[in-house]
Amino acid sequence: MQVAEKERMPRLSLGEEKNMVTQLLLLNITVYILLLFIRVIYMMENYGLPAFDRDIMANTMLPAAPMTLLTKPWTIITAMFAHIQFWDIFSNMVWLFCFGTILQNISGNNRLVVPLYIFGSICGMAFYVLGMNLIPAFRTLASTSSLMGAGAGVMALAVGATVLEPKGRVFPLLMQGGAPIWLITLIFLALHGTAIVAGGGSLTILLYLLGGAFMGYMFMAQFKKGHNWGSWVNDLFFNISHMFHPKEKKEALKAEINTTRSGFRATPVPFTKVGNVPEHKVNEILDKINEQGIDMLTAEEKETLLRASKEREV
Repeated sequence: MQVAEKERMPRLSLGEEKNMVTQLLLLNITVYILLLFIRVIYMMENYGLPAFDRDIMANTMLPAAPMTLLTKPWTIITAMFAHIQFWDIFSNMVWLFCFGTILQNISGNNRLVVPLYIFGSICGMAFYVLGMNLIPAFRTLASTSSLMGAGAGVMALAVGATVLEPKGRVFPLLMQGGAPIWLITLIFLALHGTAIVAGGGSLTILLYLLGGAFMGYMFMAQFKKGHNWGSWVNDLFFNISHMFHPKEKKEALKAEINTTRSGFRATPVPFTKVGNVPEHKVNEILDKINEQGIDMLTAEEKETLLRASKEREV
């Protein structure tokens, strides 16, 4: 059905340039492979792992010491995409795909994922640096501690998706009617906490994750009120990526993006019709397809969608 195909959110695809989840996955994986490649070079040249940690990782990970951070401000960016352990990047990317895709589908807006990931990571870093230097139990560790990884960004996406649609259901194949988003988030939190405790990880990483969760809540609470904190980030990336495009083409692309339908609306929209079919009715059916799958539509809903498709073709 043409309407359903046109309005449906893009699924994960390595060739889908508008899928921001894909872009984040590729960026994180690329950085991981690059660090792994450099590490192998250091070992082959007999420099050793201490030299690799001193030359590369010390300039990639975020230091907990404020004075050291001031001399390496770029680590605020590099740390949120860097991993060196396979299981770290594997688990983070699985959950990034999961919650990133959920957020795109329930919001109908693929321009929320990257800003929320970045803001969540930066907020997590702020919590980490402040906690390491203000909490007495951690203060002695601050001068030698550092962190990296997508943990806070993924946490922001998980909490953000739950706040945006707390009663939403996804993955209809898992159970009848789909799995509640809050349940998936609860499983994520439980597995994450268990991995940190059972794996002997430092509890200081909880500061990083807590900052991501806080930003996820605040970002989506404001978005539901009609305030998109990430719009300027999207505009910045758009201007950079289209820096050398002709002005006319650039403005046309920007207008196209700004008029793209958002599946989530903080406030009711005026009653409009698509031919003889109300647009809000079409949107409700499309939302049901995203949440439960096309097989869950009633015969009446399928007829309504088909009629709207034919009217748009006229």
